[in-house]
Amino acid sequence: MVYSRVAALLKEKMGLDAESIGVASVERAVRRRLAALGLEDVQVYWERLISAEQELQELIEAVVIPETWFFRDSEAFAALVRMVREEWLATHAEGTLRILSLPCSTGEEPFSVAMALLDGGLPSSRFHIDAIDISTRAIGWAERGVYGKNSFRGNDLGFRDRYFEAAERGYRLSDAVRRQVQFRHGNLLSAGWLHGAHGYDAIFCRNVLIYFDRVTQCRAVEVLGRLLSPSGLLFVGPSEAGLLLDHGLASAGIPLAFAFRRNVEPGPHRRSRRTGSPAAILTRTNRSHPSKSASISPSPPKPNPAANVAVAEHWMEQAHRLANQGKLVEALEYCERNADCEPPSAETHHLIGLLHDAAGRVREAAEHYRKALYLDPQHSEALAHLAVALQKQGDALGAQRLLERANRRLSEGRSTGRG
Repeated sequence: MVYSRVAALLKEKMGLDAESIGVASVERAVRRRLAALGLEDVQVYWERLISAEQELQELIEAVVIPETWFFRDSEAFAALVRMVREEWLATHAEGTLRILSLPCSTGEEPFSVAMALLDGGLPSSRFHIDAIDISTRAIGWAERGVYGKNSFRGNDLGFRDRYFEAAERGYRLSDAVRRQVQFRHGNLLSAGWLHGAHGYDAIFCRNVLIYFDRVTQCRAVEVLGRLLSPSGLLFVGPSEAGLLLDHGLASAGIPLAFAFRRNVEPGPHRRSRRTGSPAAILTRTNRSHPSKSASISPSPPKPNPAANVAVAEHWMEQAHRLANQGKLVEALEYCERNADCEPPSAETHHLIGLLHDAAGRVREAAEHYRKALYLDPQHSEALAHLAVALQKQGDALGAQRLLERANRRLSEGRSTGRG
């Protein structure tokens, strides 16, 4: 079947596991390209696809859905600034801090890095950011430097006053920030990609590994490890932390940042002290008997029916910290107890879903993603992860509807200048 061959080609070229976004999404992308080219025969399209590099790029553009905003998961940026102040500057009286952002999407992440470092007091002459993405269209958005409301989320928007000015379709980023970032088209999985490059002091590669299958994830992590300096930090998404622990990287132990370093110990020795992957530990541990956990972290306190918001927030901070350290059993315990507190939290249910996902419990994960979306219908991460979970369960139609919902939100934002 042609669609299967197209999915296999996308996996080969960009690492995309069609199951992660839904096979129907790939089919819709192909149909859009057929319409754009005025073709009706999918076999004719396939012949064009394998013979024209430009058409492959157009299909990739149709598949990629950029969804990002400034200072997304802000703890990572704060952790980078602390690392620079406390470690890097002490050992680098001269020289340039080198940072890599990939995929950089429409630029919000690398520009957030630049603003965080400038706010942290690092002179612009002391750092440089390489920003790479497989989408030339996304890079075009980034290089224009104009962003709408969808790129500014959360309550702390002081950076917008410092680094942006009002523009016709949103806000224009200052040249002082834009000069710190160099955008390039590139593919993490291409042979010889960034050949000879190494020594990045920080790499941001967040929320992309989840779209690869296990083999491709291994390839990607090997490349990232080669590019990272011995003392550098690698930042990933919350649901990707367990993957890095299984590939010889060690948690930096920074709460909520999901940052990792190269493991200074030999890999086999480190693994000998572990009882298995985080997913395996979480699967086989009896949560009703915390003493059976391999970790020595204490169990959370007993739930208090009168628990207030401050207590709930503290428990969530502990849960994120434990998850970031690979202590998934204890993180789940904190989350489940926090879920009994009032008011209920979308973020709590989202994290519970991620932890169940890590253990392969897709049904339970989907249940909590739904609860998160009930409490916060705009929770982008819960929406994306629920779509993946439904696809894994064989509910292609349900996954398709969620992805179309995400696409509509993104398209509406683009067309009205909101992102």
